[in-house]
Amino acid sequence: MSSHDVDDQVVIPGLALEAGLSPKDVKTSFFDAPDIDLSIYDNIIVCMSGGKDSIASLLRILEMGADRDKIELWHHEVDGREGSSLMDWRFMTSYNKALAAAFGFPLYFSWLEGGFEGEMLKNNSYGRPHKVETPDGLITLERDTTRAKPSTRLKFPQVSANLQTRWCSSALKIDVGRRALNNQARFNGKKVLFITGERREESANRARYSQLERHACDRREGRLARHVDAWRPVLAWSEEQVWDIIARHNVISPVPYRLGWGRSSCMKCIFNDATIWATINKYFPGELDALDAYEVSFGTTIRRDKKGIMDVAKMGVPLEITDLAALRQVTQEDYTLPIFCGDGEWVQPAGAFLRTGCGPS
Repeated sequence: MSSHDVDDQVVIPGLALEAGLSPKDVKTSFFDAPDIDLSIYDNIIVCMSGGKDSIASLLRILEMGADRDKIELWHHEVDGREGSSLMDWRFMTSYNKALAAAFGFPLYFSWLEGGFEGEMLKNNSYGRPHKVETPDGLITLERDTTRAKPSTRLKFPQVSANLQTRWCSSALKIDVGRRALNNQARFNGKKVLFITGERREESANRARYSQLERHACDRREGRLARHVDAWRPVLAWSEEQVWDIIARHNVISPVPYRLGWGRSSCMKCIFNDATIWATINKYFPGELDALDAYEVSFGTTIRRDKKGIMDVAKMGVPLEITDLAALRQVTQEDYTLPIFCGDGEWVQPAGAFLRTGCGPS
């Protein structure tokens, strides 16, 4: 998008809205919008998974000169805080705290009560509440059971672009973020920018995403006057551009990439390939036992080809992990490694530019 395109498609429509024109007459979705005016927003929310793309998104807006006082980081905890550690990295909560502190930004956690495991075990029951951290403290968002119906899962999410089938993304991240936006009065009457780190290079589905569009929580025409735009600053970037900005700011690569993972999601992500399952089984014996037990209990495997997780692990050739500091970190809840390195000390991680664990099982 050229500077003229920005004027025509972003700046002028914004002025038109302020002048009272109907939003129906103003374009609000753009396939390409690599540069936008960050100064028009009152709040800038960066969804921070702790992976390379969300970190690159944060660094991108800092390079654009975003007002630091407007920025806050949000992290959705996949396993929740009710005792489960079934899927995610043990250190991920602590890592995000360290990352936010290193950059000097507030960080707010949110999660579905019971997390992944609680949702998976839903058996003719209602959805559990959401927990959302806010500047004023933790809030609990109960479900409206007058309109909902009990439902059953009792199986792992399946590899699919359909978010009802791959319910971990929708139930544990998207829906949590939506309710967090909808239930904080501090966003009413404000312009909010909601930033996520998807990239078109990652999948055919993401290749079709718009870069700038109205967020589902936008209510700019209603009594709440809540203007929420969704922007994906690195959507059109290559992986090389992502690592370049991380290296430029001396941010040490997150642990999963240092181990050799090609992506940073849950440790036991349903997208893991045989290599990753074999690596987990080799270096962290016992980590797959609970997954195996659930597969047997459900009579349904994580993989669509009906191969059990233990059989898949035996099929793969494990990675040879040479970064011993990163390897030790995996077993610890407290993140103890640095966030930044010195000038000239940045090292490309073993998982950079690899597709290991990046595709459907």
